[in-house]
Amino acid sequence: MPFGKQNYVIVLIGIALIVLGFLFMLGGGSSDPDVFNEKMFDFQRITLAPILVLAGFVVEIVAIFWKKNN
Repeated sequence: MPFGKQNYVIVLIGIALIVLGFLFMLGGGSSDPDVFNEKMFDFQRITLAPILVLAGFVVEIVAIFWKKNN
């Protein structure tokens, strides 16, 4: 097999980071279009979530290049 058990564990960690980042981006909207909601531009959605998604993709690249131990 081209990947070992460690590779698959790292892939699952990367997927979890990506999903967590997208979950942090959820919400913040307003049900009334005339009311502005400040929560749309908080730290969690503007900074933390994109960092988590990018970190997840970096972890996925690491998982692909990780050399399995024989």
